[in-house]
Amino acid sequence: MSLRITLDFSEKDLERFRDMARKAMKTSREQSEEQIVVGARHLIKEASERGKSSEFVRGRLDMLRLLIDMLEDEGWGMKDVGRKRVLTALAYFNDPHDLIPDNIPGLGFLDDAIMIELMTRELKPEIEAYQDFVRFREAEAQRRGMKPAELNRSDFLKSREQALLSRMRRRRRRGKGGGGGSGKSPFSLF
Repeated sequence: MSLRITLDFSEKDLERFRDMARKAMKTSREQSEEQIVVGARHLIKEASERGKSSEFVRGRLDMLRLLIDMLEDEGWGMKDVGRKRVLTALAYFNDPHDLIPDNIPGLGFLDDAIMIELMTRELKPEIEAYQDFVRFREAEAQRRGMKPAELNRSDFLKSREQALLSRMRRRRRRGKGGGGGSGKSPFSLF
């Protein structure tokens, strides 16, 4: 049996989380990337060591691991703007003064999980792009008989470009080159 609990945050509640995120943004400027990542890893370790967390919390901790992976994956080679966004999100977990003290059994990591959920929604484009890359890298490495670490972002982008060009050629062969009907466009020069 499962129980579904829905939390409705008022604008005032969300503003509290925004304030905490702004503070984290300031903190991220004052700390090194390594310090920020160590703080996020510490939260993951602490939550894991405290015993059984809820499935909701565990799922959010997995997302936190994914954010760290995005930063540290040399093959992905996250660019500065994306790195800054992820580091700002992770910096929140270096602040010991969160809404619910982590030592409260059953609830201590709930606010952290909520913050992770809010941040991953904000970082959804970056996360989806990285997940696409990881899937590509695994499949392409297997197809080529090589190690995934041997493939990088440029391989991924070349593959995407080739796929787009192939799709364009298929559409052109099917007569959907832009003339509006079947067959060639009356303005076609080709």
